Amino acid sequence: MKEILIISGKGGTGKTFFTGCLATSLNNKILVDCDVDAANLHLLLHPEIKQTYDFIGGKIASIDETRCIQCGACKEVCKFNAINDRFQVEDFSCEGCTICSYVCPEKAIILKDRISGKYFLSETKYGILIHARLGIAQENSGKLVTKLREIAKETAQSEGADYIVIDGPPGVGCPVMASMTGVDLVVAVTEPTVSGMHDLSRVIELSKHFNIPVKVVINKYDLNTEMSSDIVKMVESSGIEVCGKIPFSEDILASVKAGKPFLEFTKNSLTIEIEELIDKIT
Repeated sequence: MKEILIISGKGGTGKTFFTGCLATSLNNKILVDCDVDAANLHLLLHPEIKQTYDFIGGKIASIDETRCIQCGACKEVCKFNAINDRFQVEDFSCEGCTICSYVCPEKAIILKDRISGKYFLSETKYGILIHARLGIAQENSGKLVTKLREIAKETAQSEGADYIVIDGPPGVGCPVMASMTGVDLVVAVTEPTVSGMHDLSRVIELSKHFNIPVKVVINKYDLNTEMSSDIVKMVESSGIEVCGKIPFSEDILASVKAGKPFLEFTKNSLTIEIEELIDKIT
Protein backbone atom coordinates (compact mmCIF):
# COMPACT_ATOMS: atom_id res chain seq x y z
CA MET A 1 0.00 0.00 0.00
CA LYS A 2 1.32 3.40 -1.02
CA GLU A 3 0.31 6.78 0.37
CA ILE A 4 0.34 9.68 -2.10
CA LEU A 5 -0.10 13.24 -0.82
CA ILE A 6 -1.21 15.98 -3.20
CA ILE A 7 -0.05 19.31 -1.86
CA SER A 8 0.43 22.84 -3.10
CA GLY A 9 1.98 25.23 -0.59
CA LYS A 10 -0.82 27.69 -1.38
CA GLY A 11 -4.48 27.60 -2.31
CA GLY A 12 -5.88 27.78 -5.81
CA THR A 13 -3.18 25.94 -7.72
CA GLY A 14 -5.37 23.02 -8.81
CA LYS A 15 -4.54 20.54 -6.06
CA THR A 16 -8.09 19.26 -5.59
CA PHE A 17 -8.65 19.15 -9.36
CA PHE A 18 -5.63 16.85 -9.66
CA THR A 19 -6.77 14.74 -6.70
CA GLY A 20 -10.08 14.29 -8.51
CA CYS A 21 -8.17 13.01 -11.54
CA LEU A 22 -6.37 10.48 -9.35
CA ALA A 23 -9.70 9.43 -7.85
CA THR A 24 -10.99 8.67 -11.33
CA SER A 25 -7.85 7.06 -12.72
CA LEU A 26 -6.57 4.85 -9.88
CA ASN A 27 -8.22 1.60 -8.86
CA ASN A 28 -8.48 0.11 -5.38
CA LYS A 29 -7.74 3.22 -3.32
CA ILE A 30 -8.93 5.07 -0.24
CA LEU A 31 -9.44 8.83 -0.60
CA VAL A 32 -8.76 11.33 2.19
CA ASP A 33 -9.46 15.07 2.29
CA CYS A 34 -7.04 16.46 4.88
CA ASP A 35 -7.93 20.10 4.21
CA VAL A 36 -10.15 20.08 7.29
CA ASP A 37 -10.39 23.87 7.56
CA ALA A 38 -11.89 24.26 4.07
CA ALA A 39 -12.61 20.81 2.66
CA ASN A 40 -13.79 20.78 -0.95
CA LEU A 41 -12.99 17.35 -2.43
CA HIS A 42 -16.57 16.33 -1.62
CA LEU A 43 -17.79 18.89 -4.16
CA LEU A 44 -16.26 16.74 -6.91
CA LEU A 45 -16.88 13.27 -5.48
CA HIS A 46 -20.40 13.74 -4.00
CA PRO A 47 -20.02 11.32 -1.07
CA GLU A 48 -22.83 9.52 0.70
CA ILE A 49 -22.01 9.76 4.40
CA LYS A 50 -22.16 6.36 6.12
CA GLN A 51 -20.67 7.15 9.53
CA THR A 52 -20.33 10.43 11.45
CA TYR A 53 -18.14 11.02 14.51
CA ASP A 54 -17.56 13.94 16.86
CA PHE A 55 -14.01 15.27 16.94
CA ILE A 56 -12.80 16.10 20.44
CA GLY A 57 -10.23 18.83 19.88
CA GLY A 58 -9.36 19.56 23.51
CA LYS A 59 -10.92 20.72 26.76
CA ILE A 60 -13.11 23.63 27.77
CA ALA A 61 -13.60 24.95 31.30
CA SER A 62 -16.92 25.31 33.09
CA ILE A 63 -17.53 26.76 36.57
CA ASP A 64 -19.85 25.03 39.04
CA GLU A 65 -21.72 27.98 40.53
CA THR A 66 -22.80 25.96 43.58
CA ARG A 67 -19.17 25.53 44.63
CA CYS A 68 -17.61 28.77 43.35
CA ILE A 69 -16.85 31.35 46.07
CA GLN A 70 -15.88 34.03 43.51
CA CYS A 71 -12.42 34.46 44.98
CA GLY A 72 -11.05 35.59 41.62
CA ALA A 73 -8.06 33.22 41.51
CA CYS A 74 -9.16 31.81 38.16
CA LYS A 75 -9.57 35.28 36.62
CA GLU A 76 -6.09 36.28 37.73
CA VAL A 77 -4.35 33.38 35.98
CA CYS A 78 -6.48 33.29 32.80
CA LYS A 79 -4.37 34.85 30.04
CA PHE A 80 -7.27 34.77 27.58
CA ASN A 81 -9.80 36.79 29.62
CA ALA A 82 -12.21 33.90 29.24
CA ILE A 83 -13.85 34.32 32.68
CA ASN A 84 -16.28 37.22 32.92
CA ASP A 85 -17.31 39.32 35.94
CA ARG A 86 -20.16 36.89 36.72
CA PHE A 87 -17.58 34.09 36.98
CA GLN A 88 -18.81 32.33 33.90
CA VAL A 89 -16.55 30.93 31.16
CA GLU A 90 -16.86 32.50 27.70
CA ASP A 91 -16.66 29.45 25.44
CA PHE A 92 -15.14 31.21 22.42
CA SER A 93 -12.38 32.77 24.54
CA CYS A 94 -11.41 29.67 26.51
CA GLU A 95 -8.33 27.97 25.04
CA GLY A 96 -8.58 24.88 27.25
CA CYS A 97 -5.21 25.46 28.91
CA THR A 98 -6.66 24.04 32.21
CA ILE A 99 -4.61 26.35 34.50
CA CYS A 100 -7.76 27.74 36.14
CA SER A 101 -8.66 24.27 37.42
CA TYR A 102 -5.31 23.99 39.18
CA VAL A 103 -5.62 27.25 41.14
CA CYS A 104 -9.28 27.00 42.16
CA PRO A 105 -9.32 26.38 45.95
CA GLU A 106 -12.84 24.93 45.85
CA LYS A 107 -12.32 22.65 42.85
CA ALA A 108 -15.29 24.38 41.24
CA ILE A 109 -13.90 24.32 37.70
CA ILE A 110 -14.85 21.35 35.55
CA LEU A 111 -13.00 20.46 32.35
CA LYS A 112 -15.27 19.12 29.64
CA ASP A 113 -14.49 17.69 26.21
CA ARG A 114 -14.68 20.34 23.50
CA ILE A 115 -16.41 19.09 20.34
CA SER A 116 -14.41 20.94 17.68
CA GLY A 117 -15.89 19.40 14.56
CA LYS A 118 -17.00 16.20 12.90
CA TYR A 119 -15.37 13.61 10.68
CA PHE A 120 -17.00 11.25 8.24
CA LEU A 121 -16.55 7.91 6.52
CA SER A 122 -18.37 8.08 3.20
CA GLU A 123 -18.98 6.11 0.03
CA THR A 124 -18.45 7.57 -3.44
CA LYS A 125 -18.55 6.03 -6.90
CA TYR A 126 -14.75 6.36 -6.87
CA GLY A 127 -14.20 4.57 -3.55
CA ILE A 128 -14.28 5.30 0.17
CA LEU A 129 -13.74 8.94 1.16
CA ILE A 130 -12.65 9.98 4.65
CA HIS A 131 -13.18 13.67 5.32
CA ALA A 132 -13.99 16.15 8.07
CA ARG A 133 -15.37 19.55 8.94
CA LEU A 134 -13.63 21.59 11.62
CA GLY A 135 -15.92 23.89 13.57
CA ILE A 136 -15.88 27.67 13.21
CA ALA A 137 -12.91 29.23 15.03
CA GLN A 138 -11.82 25.81 16.28
CA GLU A 139 -8.21 24.68 16.47
CA ASN A 140 -6.27 21.38 16.53
CA SER A 141 -6.59 20.86 12.79
CA GLY A 142 -3.32 18.91 12.88
CA LYS A 143 -4.80 16.53 15.43
CA LEU A 144 -7.88 16.05 13.25
CA VAL A 145 -5.72 15.37 10.18
CA THR A 146 -3.83 12.73 12.15
CA LYS A 147 -7.15 11.11 13.10
CA LEU A 148 -8.28 11.02 9.46
CA ARG A 149 -5.03 9.37 8.39
CA GLU A 150 -5.32 6.76 11.14
CA ILE A 151 -8.81 5.86 9.94
CA ALA A 152 -7.59 5.79 6.33
CA LYS A 153 -4.81 3.33 7.15
CA GLU A 154 -7.14 1.07 9.10
CA THR A 155 -9.69 1.16 6.29
CA ALA A 156 -7.07 0.57 3.59
CA GLN A 157 -5.72 -2.45 5.45
CA SER A 158 -9.17 -3.96 5.97
CA GLU A 159 -10.15 -3.29 2.32
CA GLY A 160 -6.80 -4.42 0.89
CA ALA A 161 -6.35 -1.09 -0.90
CA ASP A 162 -3.30 -0.42 -3.06
CA TYR A 163 -3.29 3.36 -2.55
CA ILE A 164 -4.26 6.04 -0.07
CA VAL A 165 -4.69 9.30 -1.97
CA ILE A 166 -4.57 12.37 0.27
CA ASP A 167 -5.81 15.80 -0.76
CA GLY A 168 -3.62 17.92 1.51
CA PRO A 169 -4.21 21.36 3.02
CA PRO A 170 -2.44 24.45 1.65
CA GLY A 171 0.60 26.03 3.27
CA VAL A 172 3.34 24.35 5.30
CA GLY A 173 1.86 24.55 8.80
CA CYS A 174 0.78 21.97 11.37
CA PRO A 175 -1.98 20.27 9.30
CA VAL A 176 0.40 19.98 6.33
CA MET A 177 3.05 18.33 8.48
CA ALA A 178 0.40 15.97 9.90
CA SER A 179 -0.63 15.14 6.31
CA MET A 180 2.94 14.59 5.12
CA THR A 181 4.53 12.52 7.88
CA GLY A 182 5.15 8.97 6.71
CA VAL A 183 3.71 9.19 3.18
CA ASP A 184 5.48 7.47 0.28
CA LEU A 185 5.29 10.34 -2.22
CA VAL A 186 4.47 14.03 -2.30
CA VAL A 187 3.03 15.42 -5.53
CA ALA A 188 3.44 19.19 -5.38
CA VAL A 189 1.04 21.05 -7.69
CA THR A 190 2.16 24.60 -8.42
CA GLU A 191 1.34 27.47 -10.75
CA PRO A 192 3.56 29.91 -12.67
CA THR A 193 3.30 32.85 -10.29
CA VAL A 194 5.75 34.42 -7.88
CA SER A 195 3.77 33.19 -4.87
CA GLY A 196 3.40 29.75 -6.47
CA MET A 197 7.15 29.44 -6.94
CA HIS A 198 7.91 30.75 -3.45
CA ASP A 199 5.47 28.41 -1.73
CA LEU A 200 6.66 25.46 -3.82
CA SER A 201 10.18 26.02 -2.50
CA ARG A 202 8.83 25.82 1.06
CA VAL A 203 7.00 22.56 0.26
CA ILE A 204 10.20 21.09 -1.18
CA GLU A 205 12.15 22.15 1.89
CA LEU A 206 9.55 20.59 4.19
CA SER A 207 9.52 17.34 2.18
CA LYS A 208 13.30 17.13 2.39
CA HIS A 209 13.08 17.60 6.15
CA PHE A 210 10.83 14.53 6.35
CA ASN A 211 12.96 12.70 3.75
CA ILE A 212 9.99 12.12 1.43
CA PRO A 213 10.38 12.01 -2.37
CA VAL A 214 8.68 14.81 -4.31
CA LYS A 215 7.41 15.14 -7.86
CA VAL A 216 6.23 18.49 -9.20
CA VAL A 217 3.32 19.26 -11.53
CA ILE A 218 3.04 22.77 -13.00
CA ASN A 219 -0.60 23.62 -13.59
CA LYS A 220 -1.62 26.38 -16.05
CA TYR A 221 2.01 26.51 -17.12
CA ASP A 222 1.25 28.28 -20.41
CA LEU A 223 -0.13 31.39 -18.66
CA ASN A 224 3.46 32.42 -17.91
CA THR A 225 5.99 30.29 -19.73
CA GLU A 226 8.93 32.33 -18.47
CA MET A 227 7.94 31.76 -14.85
CA SER A 228 7.31 28.08 -15.61
CA SER A 229 10.88 27.83 -16.92
CA ASP A 230 12.15 29.46 -13.73
CA ILE A 231 10.21 26.93 -11.66
CA VAL A 232 11.69 24.05 -13.66
CA LYS A 233 15.22 25.39 -13.07
CA MET A 234 14.57 25.86 -9.34
CA VAL A 235 13.07 22.39 -8.96
CA GLU A 236 15.75 20.58 -10.96
CA SER A 237 18.50 22.39 -9.05
CA SER A 238 17.04 20.73 -5.94
CA GLY A 239 17.38 17.32 -7.57
CA ILE A 240 13.62 16.93 -8.02
CA GLU A 241 11.69 15.97 -11.14
CA VAL A 242 9.08 18.13 -12.83
CA CYS A 243 7.02 15.19 -14.01
CA GLY A 244 4.39 17.14 -15.92
CA LYS A 245 2.94 20.41 -17.13
CA ILE A 246 -0.78 20.99 -17.52
CA PRO A 247 -1.97 23.85 -19.75
CA PHE A 248 -4.77 26.23 -18.83
CA SER A 249 -8.08 24.79 -20.04
CA GLU A 250 -11.62 26.10 -20.04
CA ASP A 251 -12.73 22.45 -19.90
CA ILE A 252 -11.11 22.07 -16.49
CA LEU A 253 -13.00 25.13 -15.23
CA ALA A 254 -16.21 23.71 -16.68
CA SER A 255 -15.65 20.37 -14.92
CA VAL A 256 -15.21 22.13 -11.58
CA LYS A 257 -18.38 24.16 -12.15
CA ALA A 258 -20.20 20.93 -13.04
CA GLY A 259 -18.89 19.24 -9.88
CA LYS A 260 -17.21 16.37 -11.72
CA PRO A 261 -13.62 15.08 -11.85
CA PHE A 262 -12.05 16.29 -15.06
CA LEU A 263 -11.18 12.84 -16.41
CA GLU A 264 -14.84 11.88 -16.17
CA PHE A 265 -16.19 15.18 -17.44
CA THR A 266 -14.73 14.98 -20.95
CA LYS A 267 -12.42 12.98 -23.20
CA ASN A 268 -9.88 14.85 -25.30
CA SER A 269 -6.14 15.12 -25.81
CA LEU A 270 -5.69 16.79 -22.41
CA THR A 271 -7.38 13.95 -20.54
CA ILE A 272 -5.05 11.50 -22.27
CA GLU A 273 -2.09 13.66 -21.32
CA ILE A 274 -3.19 13.76 -17.65
CA GLU A 275 -3.76 10.00 -17.59
CA GLU A 276 -0.23 9.48 -18.90
CA LEU A 277 1.05 11.88 -16.23
CA ILE A 278 -0.69 9.84 -13.52
CA ASP A 279 0.86 6.64 -14.89
CA LYS A 280 4.24 8.34 -14.70
CA ILE A 281 3.69 9.38 -11.11
CA THR A 282 2.43 6.01 -9.87
